Amino acid sequence: MAQKNSHLTKEYQGLWKEHGLDAVVLKRKKKQKKTRGIPKAPVGTKSLAEIQIWLGECRRCGLCKERDKIVFGSGNPKAKILFIGEGPGKAEDKSGVPFVGRAGVLLDKIIEAMSLTRDEVYIANIVKCRPPKNRVPTEEEIDRCLPFLQSQIKVIQPKMIVTLGLTASSILIGDDSPMGQLRGKFHKVAWSPSIPLMATYHPAYLLRNPAAKKVVWDDMKQVLKKMKESH
Repeated sequence: MAQKNSHLTKEYQGLWKEHGLDAVVLKRKKKQKKTRGIPKAPVGTKSLAEIQIWLGECRRCGLCKERDKIVFGSGNPKAKILFIGEGPGKAEDKSGVPFVGRAGVLLDKIIEAMSLTRDEVYIANIVKCRPPKNRVPTEEEIDRCLPFLQSQIKVIQPKMIVTLGLTASSILIGDDSPMGQLRGKFHKVAWSPSIPLMATYHPAYLLRNPAAKKVVWDDMKQVLKKMKESH
């Protein structure tokens, strides 16, 4: 069961509360050190553009030190399906657009196989700056960036979320089970239970394990079926 962030600074707890969001995390190994709070969200934020202004030239965690560009997200601001990955890679860091490298090419093919285009869906990540050497984001980095993703979800109001890989799936579901146990079935977003979520493997994993493409396609067929049933 998802649990609320007991370790977050008071500034962050206030930020989430003011913006109408609930803070959710997995079990933490150790308490985070206190850090400076971040600017409050603009009152009445109702668009992605306003969230992007709020984000600004973000320097709220150490990822800003080595990044080239912030990767905010891209696609239809009223998308019915929202894809969420872990974080930008090298190609994304250079372009400022999510999923444009080799994994992005594969994601495009998956989206096209669903009879959709990138312009019809929305694509984002847990963190908006590239972690050095594409490492997994730290708890602190995730905590600093998560309010912006939560706000994007609230503004977009997707009918379905597809998480790509273990990091995104664990954070949004609030469950640190192995990927093999999370994928292939519908979950609820930890802080927004009205939105169904399908967890599946990250396209980068598929590049290393081509046999898993069939498994991911099975997951996407479930997504399409549920979307059709919800109409």
